Amino acid sequence: VQLQASGGGLVQAGGSLRLSCVASGSFIAINRMAWYRQTQQKRREMVAQIDTAMIPNYAESVKGRFTLSRDNAKNTMYLQMDNLKPEDTGVYYCNADLRTASWNNYWGQGTLVTVSS
Repeated sequence: VQLQASGGGLVQAGGSLRLSCVASGSFIAINRMAWYRQTQQKRREMVAQIDTAMIPNYAESVKGRFTLSRDNAKNTMYLQMDNLKPEDTGVYYCNADLRTASWNNYWGQGTLVTVSS
């Protein structure tokens, strides 16, 4: 079982990026999915999360700018990031609760987002 994150890159302030996270392997179900980020200034923090009811929750710092969605048929989560700011720079990690024989929490590899001023 693995989570594969993609979509990071270099963008100017005010620009947009779309991150994707795909769950693959042998699992029965996916529960909560989330994006975290690690910046130089802060510990790893939760950016946005979404449950099976498709209800997203966002960190205050990204509300109104980021939109989280998921496609259960594709086992994929998306993070649309608009009006990016330099302080959004960091490594973004996807995280999810997946059920194999039991429920476990998994991390994907990071994808780097760099926002230039």
